Amino acid sequence: MPGSLVRKLALCFTFALPTIVFRITGFAPHPVLDLVVFGAAVVAASFVLAGAAEAAQKDISGGLAIAILALIAVLPEYAVDLYYAFRSGFDPEYAHYAAANMTGSNRLLLGFGWPLVVLIAIWVANRARSRRSPDRVGYLQLPASSRFDVGFLALLAALAFVIPLLGEIPVWFGLLLISTFVIYLWRSGRVHPEGEEEFVATAKLIADLPQRRRRATVVTLFVAAAVIILCAAEPFATSLVDTGTSLGFDSYFLVQWLAPLASEAPEFIIAVLFAPRGMGAAAIGTLIASKINQWSLLVGSLPIAHMFGGGGAVLELDARQIEEFVLTGTQTVLGVAIIMALRFHRSSAIALAGLFALQFFVTDTTGRYVLSAVQLVLAAIVLVIHRGDIVATLKAPVQRESAFAEGAGDAPEPDARELANARQGE
Repeated sequence: MPGSLVRKLALCFTFALPTIVFRITGFAPHPVLDLVVFGAAVVAASFVLAGAAEAAQKDISGGLAIAILALIAVLPEYAVDLYYAFRSGFDPEYAHYAAANMTGSNRLLLGFGWPLVVLIAIWVANRARSRRSPDRVGYLQLPASSRFDVGFLALLAALAFVIPLLGEIPVWFGLLLISTFVIYLWRSGRVHPEGEEEFVATAKLIADLPQRRRRATVVTLFVAAAVIILCAAEPFATSLVDTGTSLGFDSYFLVQWLAPLASEAPEFIIAVLFAPRGMGAAAIGTLIASKINQWSLLVGSLPIAHMFGGGGAVLELDARQIEEFVLTGTQTVLGVAIIMALRFHRSSAIALAGLFALQFFVTDTTGRYVLSAVQLVLAAIVLVIHRGDIVATLKAPVQRESAFAEGAGDAPEPDARELANARQGE
């Protein structure tokens, strides 16, 4: 392998090495140190997974590759969240954290990841143009085939509200969500067009290897990263709770936000690397696929993990988790409404980021429900503006593959008014 690839992989595995030592020896000096050691291993393994998964697109083309990449990129998050759900089956104290990581990472993805990619993509598109140039744009255009993913996300956003209405996640509902993900994965490989992939950073070094060596490297890295994540997931999840207790912090806050920052850092970095290369649409596509993974496979797996941990066939949610699901669900509805027209405007990205930041200052129950209502009202307004795209979006998940293939490579043309708005830097 190239020396630069060896050095990058060696650096990642160096950060993961203390985790192996801690697990073999049983050494656990202090919750804060444990959090740092095991958190570093999760981040390092996440980078290895992300690079290998992206390089695997050279052998798995089309939309299926994007879906698989998004799935693999969030595996560290799955490991942590499913541990909480599993432990809640025999330790009621952990039921409080079962869905915390999921709601935090989901909102982080949409409230921070989506706007970041859009703003970078628009900046790159306008970088070579003067501020007074009539060719400046104010939005990121998505390909026609993205409507399929947006349609699936719209369906899952609607299903998400069943959870707070029930106040629980039954196993039967989890199986329904998992089945939805399986259908999405199958259809994704048939809907999205195949094209030449562009690789960056570690993924490029792996993708440039000869075929047999590349495939062997990808499989080896998958296995190695999975072993590290399995070793680190349980103590990392436990140390998050113990750190909050020992330092007087809100453990729920640490579980909801610190764990997603560790597990999703590589995903954000991949998206940021794509956007400056004029691949903003591909970056958003990966982040949308991750949202679909979280709302279907991850949420659907929580009650099953809870049942295998000794709990019943229903994962009960407390009042705090119901609030979080409502807030996360309404944010998803707003995100779907914004991208339904396949144009992601700068102003929309800034609004999403602002609403996401506002969540950290709204800590009471009433405030969360008010913020949820605000997001629904904004979503309704945007849906009225994009009313011409609603039917097409809702039909997309069941539409014939040929309908996407015919226009998959063509972005819909903006009308004169939209073009004028874009040129004003909306």
